[in-house]
Amino acid sequence: MEKLTPTLLSWASILEESTRAQAEKTAQMPFIHPHVALMPDAHLGLGATVGSVIPTLGAIIPAAVGVDIGCGMIAVRTRYRTGDLPEDRKPVRQAIERAIPLNAGAANTTVSREHTERRLERLRALAAEAGFDPATYARRWDLQLGTLGSGNHFIEVTADETGGVWLFLHSGSRGVGNKIAQKHIAVAREACAGEDLPDRDLAYLTEGTAEFDAYIREMRWAQTYALLNREEMMDRVVREFGEWVGGDVERLEEINCHHNYTEPEHHYGRDVWLSRKGAINAEAGRPGLIPGSMGTASYVVVGKGDEASLRSAPHGAGREYSRTRARKTFTADDLRTAMAGIEYRDTDAFIDEIPAAYKDIDRVMADAADLVEVRHVLRQLVNVKGD
Repeated sequence: MEKLTPTLLSWASILEESTRAQAEKTAQMPFIHPHVALMPDAHLGLGATVGSVIPTLGAIIPAAVGVDIGCGMIAVRTRYRTGDLPEDRKPVRQAIERAIPLNAGAANTTVSREHTERRLERLRALAAEAGFDPATYARRWDLQLGTLGSGNHFIEVTADETGGVWLFLHSGSRGVGNKIAQKHIAVAREACAGEDLPDRDLAYLTEGTAEFDAYIREMRWAQTYALLNREEMMDRVVREFGEWVGGDVERLEEINCHHNYTEPEHHYGRDVWLSRKGAINAEAGRPGLIPGSMGTASYVVVGKGDEASLRSAPHGAGREYSRTRARKTFTADDLRTAMAGIEYRDTDAFIDEIPAAYKDIDRVMADAADLVEVRHVLRQLVNVKGD
């Protein structure tokens, strides 16, 4: 850990100057208590740095929660071993791609499964309690439950160091969560219109105002949506995997965790709103998931409860190349080389997701040694992504 300023601590051994400068602006906000914690995978984000933990007193910065509210991971450990799997992995990849709409605007054509409808009933009831209609943000919000999205979201069949097979996926609150975030970022900008902010996207909402309360209600709903979206997709992945291996899938362990969210927590003697933008809760004994990039390892971890980090840990590898720069730097052949031995859809659409566009996940995990203990290292067997 390195103390960059009195209110900014960093666990990143590699930190770009632009990322540090952005984080310093956040750490200057007058309601930070006691400090901003930069995770090992920190990189530039909208307003606030991705890979930062931001504790605030009496205020929340919507952009510090992120635009994909509740984005995170879910993993299921199965009873299967790699030796139990069929040799041809292409059928299960294609089956998952048929079962789950993958792309940015993709939606289910209908809602026909009983477990899907149960989750939607819960979300409708929660929205009514929160006093808003999700359809005002996204007309097809209900049909997007159980859809992946694009970018760095993925679904994988993986194997741990013992040969145990895990099902693993990464997604968030889809279009409705994004629209909720964008709306309240705009509301915060308007509320702070007369203030001299270090960055307009550090605009905040003040506790006790109607605007703050509305954000909390809708943001919490979006967090639940993201959690249930991952559950819904995992149900479908489990079904397709079971059909592929020809047997029932007993869930020996299941972990579902956010890495873009805010919650009230107690740190350094005060009750704060703790926003983890690209970070997971790593309180002592808490299980968590830290994914690598496409074609590299992911980690099942348990938190160590480090106080200085605000009991947090990184959420992944973190980008080193922008998507535009990655496309100019790498080729489809480079991606094929990086994905050797992994079943994936061979398309130029994934060039900007090549592992070389991300930080070295092993370096990130070495930097996080005081924050989490590694329980399992997962290696990809099958990878599914949206264009």
